[in-house]
Order: sequence, then structure tokens, then C-alpha cells
Amino acid sequence: MKIFVTGATGFLGRSLIPRLLAHGHDVTSLARPGSAGRLPAGCRALIGDVLSADTYEAAVRGMDCLVHLTGVAHPNPAKARQFIEVDLASARTAIAVAVQSGVKHFVYLSVAQPAPVMRAYVEVRRQGEEMLRASGLAVTIVRPWYVLGPGRRWPYVLLPAWWLVQLLPGMRKLTERFGFVTLEEMTASLVHAIERPPQGIRVIEVPEIRRMKDEG
Repeated sequence: MKIFVTGATGFLGRSLIPRLLAHGHDVTSLARPGSAGRLPAGCRALIGDVLSADTYEAAVRGMDCLVHLTGVAHPNPAKARQFIEVDLASARTAIAVAVQSGVKHFVYLSVAQPAPVMRAYVEVRRQGEEMLRASGLAVTIVRPWYVLGPGRRWPYVLLPAWWLVQLLPGMRKLTERFGFVTLEEMTASLVHAIERPPQGIRVIEVPEIRRMKDEG
């Protein structure tokens, strides 16, 4: 498959792209000036700006899938304005590019929702989902809550308490939806989604993210 990735030098992109290349896919990634050297070996770099459609629209034509991973690093409530200026704005541009260029499948990194915390972040991702639902594209929306991996291991200390909370009446479904997933599980679920495009809109929640790792 011909795959275009935004946010490729981030936490998930650096894990996803080598897996796609190992599966024999042709991967092109959007990179800012000076960041192309951080892309995995074998990935084609396109220097451009995710907020500027004309810097990558031509390159997206003919792609089987656009994977949109762009977002503010280490999100927290203090970054509400950045979520609008980066996360939402980049999603709006990427969706418009995908529609204009005839992309067959759009994969969007969203977040588990509704949620009682990180409301600005969740709201921006919800708006991204709504734009995709109105786009007419075949779409996969992936909704993790927190992805564990290198540099992101502190939540492991919470896992025993998290498991106990699941035993409380009425809490199991909630804790499943907001459960932690590993970088390996997240990568496997993205590859699974890319290689099996839907006909319409597909939403992958935390339980499905975990299961897809075993499905291959």
C-alpha cells in the first residue's frame, strides 16, 4: 500500500513506520525542515507544513491511506490553545487534503471519550472526528486513553489500583474504555486498521486496540 503519515517523528510514528515498512508498504512522511533525519530508515521524506495544504496536497494524490498522528506533545490542560492551533487545525487541513486528493482511507488518532478530564483535548479530538464523519471518506478513528512506552512508564505504579477499581460494581466498562494500552498494542492496532480499511466509519476503542495485537 502507499501510505502517507503526518506526525511521523513523534512517539507513535517512530514505532509505526518501521512496522509498515517491514510489511512491504511504501511510506511517505511529512517532515518539517530539519527533522527529516529523525525519520526511520526506508521512509520517504516530504518537507512541508502540516498546516499548509499546498505543501503536501500533490504528494498525497494516489495514496491508499493517510495516517494523521500530528498533535501537541505531552498534552496537559495548560495546552488548550495549542490543541486548537495545532491538533484541530492540522486535522482540518489534512482532511481537506485527503478529500481533494482522493485518498481511499483516513486513519485518525483520537482519544477515549467522553471523559471527565482533559476536556479541551478531548473536545478538539471530538471535533476532528465530526469533520471526518462529514467528509465522505472511509475513516478509522482510533481512541486510546494513555499509551505506555519509553518515557511514559510512570502510570505503571497506578495499575494495581486500576485493577482493583475494575472490580467495583458498574466500573468495569468505564475502566476498559479509559484503560492503558502499550506502544506495541497501539502500533499493532494501527497496522491492522491500515491494512484492513473499512467501507465507512470505524471506531476502535481501548478493548479493540488490545485485541488487535493478538489478531495480527
